Amino acid sequence: MAIKIVTDSTSYIPEEFINKYDISVVSLNVIMNGESIREVDLDNETFYSKMEESTEIPSSSQPSPDEIYNTFENIIKEGNSIVGIFISSDMSGTVSSANLIKNMLLEKYPTAHIEIVDSRSNCMQMGYVAIEAAKAAAAGKSMEEVIDVCTSVINNSRFLFTPDTLDYLKKGGRIGGASALLGTLFQIKPILTVCDGKTTVFTKVRTKKKAVDTLVTTLVNDLQGKELGGVIVHHINCQDEGLSLAAKIKKQLGVDVQIDTIGPIIGLHVGPGSIGVAYFTK
Repeated sequence: MAIKIVTDSTSYIPEEFINKYDISVVSLNVIMNGESIREVDLDNETFYSKMEESTEIPSSSQPSPDEIYNTFENIIKEGNSIVGIFISSDMSGTVSSANLIKNMLLEKYPTAHIEIVDSRSNCMQMGYVAIEAAKAAAAGKSMEEVIDVCTSVINNSRFLFTPDTLDYLKKGGRIGGASALLGTLFQIKPILTVCDGKTTVFTKVRTKKKAVDTLVTTLVNDLQGKELGGVIVHHINCQDEGLSLAAKIKKQLGVDVQIDTIGPIIGLHVGPGSIGVAYFTK
């Protein structure tokens, strides 16, 4: 019996890691023009181009219960245990749905072992939780040890990003603690983070250049006396800026930095032109 990791599409884990560690992904859904589309079936570039042209911001919904149920059941039928790691419960009902489905499946399969982890985050801050859990599972660690790994990464990770505008966060209803910035948008460039499961203000600066510099210096400062577990640059339709940020980090730390586009579910709440960095320490 092995432990298998399940996460959701807002982790934006690069495909190479999904395949390498046999991580299952359930997809949240984008609702555009009255149609519900699985996030994983959308092309990022096309989606963001349409979103910039549209006067109406799409909305999102959690994975279908059937998709979660079938994903879990298939793993159980293979004789394996499950650790489900999902987007913050303050951002989506995915964790709640996963727990309901867990209880349904335990009635049908009383000997099954399913653990649900609220990542309290999203994007690769959550993705690193899933990857490290999968590594631990592949190394033969116990369920308790895998959950301990999840907790450690959750407690030692950060996701910082700077949006071009807060309009998308405001309209999408996901602005959380960032509401403190409303009415003071002129002449500032906010840096946001995910704290205790919610989007909140990390700091405010005057220019995008200063914002990018702050992303780098915060990462460097967080590494004092610690080992870097992983780092990735996220961007939304601004690859050149992503490459530039990755180069700055490499210059400071001497490590190669992956670059990954944020998909539609998080992107529709943050907006094109956003750039950020997710990382964890050991």
